[in-house]
Amino acid sequence: MITHKSRVALLVASLLLTGCGAGATATPDEEPAVTRTPRPAHAAEAAAQAAAEAAARKLPGLGPVTWAEVPSETRQAVVVTGRGRDSSHSTVVLYERTDTGWKAGSSWPARNALRGWTDHHLAGDLRSPIGVFTLTDAGGLLDDPGTRLSYDYGDGFTASGTGFEGEPLAGSFDYVIAIDYNRRSGLSPLDRARPLGTELGGGIWLHVDHGAPTQACVSLAREHMRLLLLALDPERHPVIVMGDAESLAR
Repeated sequence: MITHKSRVALLVASLLLTGCGAGATATPDEEPAVTRTPRPAHAAEAAAQAAAEAAARKLPGLGPVTWAEVPSETRQAVVVTGRGRDSSHSTVVLYERTDTGWKAGSSWPARNALRGWTDHHLAGDLRSPIGVFTLTDAGGLLDDPGTRLSYDYGDGFTASGTGFEGEPLAGSFDYVIAIDYNRRSGLSPLDRARPLGTELGGGIWLHVDHGAPTQACVSLAREHMRLLLLALDPERHPVIVMGDAESLAR
């Protein structure tokens, strides 16, 4: 015979075994914080954001090999991107580094050497050297337009003769910026010292375009050269990054 006391005992035991929420499925808000895992969508979004932030810290179009050559203190970069390894046509963009990444300026058409680009420039090979080089000194036949770079001017920058397509070279050196390839920075672009040896060439400049390929330099329209001279700031440690697009992406 089951007494009233026995019925009460059985009911209590049943409650202890099943619990108030027996059979219910826990929601994320009910899970302990230490066991919660990110939803896949959130993880993908975080990864995408991290990748975007990393990309913003790098110059567009540069691969890890080229990017590693850019000094950490550089805040200005003139990027010259050639159409192809053997092309004399290229594009120039001045990038400024900001707190949120690199900001591109205007894109300007340019010319480079007759035979394109090379990783191992030699005197007279008619190819422009690929690489990252500092920009410290400028000059020209014309007076200083107001650049913050060291500037030398005078008759030593007189250009004469004709180019590869019979075009006159007069005025090509009205404005120049020395590219620090096989030269001593801090001196006039006219300095002829070649620290790496004369066989590796030198005297490679940014200069005024004469309407045809160069021997090894990079040329821009006169007004673009002037704008570049006014923009470059030695306190921002400017460099030029130059080469065909495929090489720069390495």
